[in-house]
Amino acid sequence: MPLLYTIGKLTVGPALRLAFRPTVEGLEHIPKSGGAIFAGNHLSVADELFLGAVVPRHLAFWAKSEYFKGPGVKGAFSRFVLTGLGAIPVERAGGRAALSAFDAAIPALRGGDQVAIYPEGTRSPDGRLYRGRTGAARLAVAAGVPIVPVGMIGTEKVQPIGARVPRPGAGKITVRFGKPLDFTGRPDDRTSLR
Repeated sequence: MPLLYTIGKLTVGPALRLAFRPTVEGLEHIPKSGGAIFAGNHLSVADELFLGAVVPRHLAFWAKSEYFKGPGVKGAFSRFVLTGLGAIPVERAGGRAALSAFDAAIPALRGGDQVAIYPEGTRSPDGRLYRGRTGAARLAVAAGVPIVPVGMIGTEKVQPIGARVPRPGAGKITVRFGKPLDFTGRPDDRTSLR
């Protein structure tokens, strides 16, 4: 587990659980060992905070590559934090550039790490669930790991788009884990992945 992530698990995680008292359902569905993909809806920047606070093992998140390339002190700080947390940069331009995140995630998953992704590709602007992309299924087939479905409820009220930090008392948060989905041996053509 990366050092900065470990520090966060010991400090920020307990503070979030104490201040917000999130309801967590389905913890028994989280694999105790081995790689897994956590695929969830994305309502707020707080999704990563609360998901990381309740999942016992290290969870690598994908982050826009722009966060790793910012100029000046702010950019250097962002790079330091994201690298220290074990984040995986994602090029959102598409094509081969976007596949670099897959290239980084596959060995991590095969090595027993867990990766969180949001199949919709971005935060929901209105709280509704939009059609997901096939990346989670493609990654699960390529790495040979299960997908753990994740439902985040209430994070958009606690930290709406544009808010800098989560606000205690602004709403109730629920993190719901579903039974892992196994795609072992499934074909990786577009129709099967969809």
